[in-house]
Amino acid sequence: MILLVIDMQKGIVDEELYAFDTFMERVAKLIDTARKNGVEVFFMQHDAGPDSGLTSGDDAFEIIDQLKPKEDEKVFIKTINSCFGNKGFKEYMKKQKDKRLMIVGLQTNYCIDATVKSAFERGYEVIIPDGTNSTFDNDYMTGEITVRYYNEDVWEELVDAVTFEEALDMLGE
Repeated sequence: MILLVIDMQKGIVDEELYAFDTFMERVAKLIDTARKNGVEVFFMQHDAGPDSGLTSGDDAFEIIDQLKPKEDEKVFIKTINSCFGNKGFKEYMKKQKDKRLMIVGLQTNYCIDATVKSAFERGYEVIIPDGTNSTFDNDYMTGEITVRYYNEDVWEELVDAVTFEEALDMLGE
């Protein structure tokens, strides 16, 4: 199994995210549990391009201090919503015998959604732990409704939706 942590960057992580405190605690706990049990943790950063404020070299581009990758953990950069848009990530994943991919991070309705669908199409078992993806309110839905809509409806046939406790157990295997 691989724990994929998506877009936990200074320019995106914000207290306005739905269920911010729970979300942050759970993502941090999953990362810690994975590390303690030898499960690979990958980090993905979104580069929105020059002059966006969210590109390599910008402070907002950096992964938040609370979740800084360890020296031996892989960090990939993507320029489109799906993590599979990064050639290095896609090639690394093709070589893996274990096709379980636990996905956490931001934002539910953008990069998490695109990655979930891309992973499913490639035959991965996609695991989504409860309370470990989030997003902001938008013009059409609150962050809460958006998260519930994707987690409980859009991804219903694509993912193995597990409780937080089940996710911790899976990482302890």
